[in-house]
Amino acid sequence: MKQAGTAVIELRDLQLHTDIGTYGPEDTRPDAHLLDLTLGIAVTQVLIAHDDMSQVFDYDPLIEEIDRLASDGHYETQERLITRIASACAAYPAIQCIEISLRKSPVRSGSGSLGLRLTLDEIATEALRLHQTQTSA
Repeated sequence: MKQAGTAVIELRDLQLHTDIGTYGPEDTRPDAHLLDLTLGIAVTQVLIAHDDMSQVFDYDPLIEEIDRLASDGHYETQERLITRIASACAAYPAIQCIEISLRKSPVRSGSGSLGLRLTLDEIATEALRLHQTQTSA
């Protein structure tokens, strides 16, 4: 029986050490790329009977993988890095839905931020998971 309610893991303003985009000498280069991540998980991984890591989702390995993905080479687009982060999240069966926001700043003359957001519900997350399984087989 499916339990009513929602539970999410929220990561906010994680500065990624990454190289995204190609800029000319007169272009504004971003100082920072910030990641927000919201991951839907089972309520039973938050409402726990015992204070024990085996009962909860351990997000540390996922954050390490995101850091690795962000820093493993040059990206032309933020979209490619978001795609890779979504795939890393979908690799965890405990993650039911995914929302990723990646933004860079400044955009122009020391001000503004520009980013994109990807939201995958349970069906889309499962489809991504299935696609990964099929392409790795």
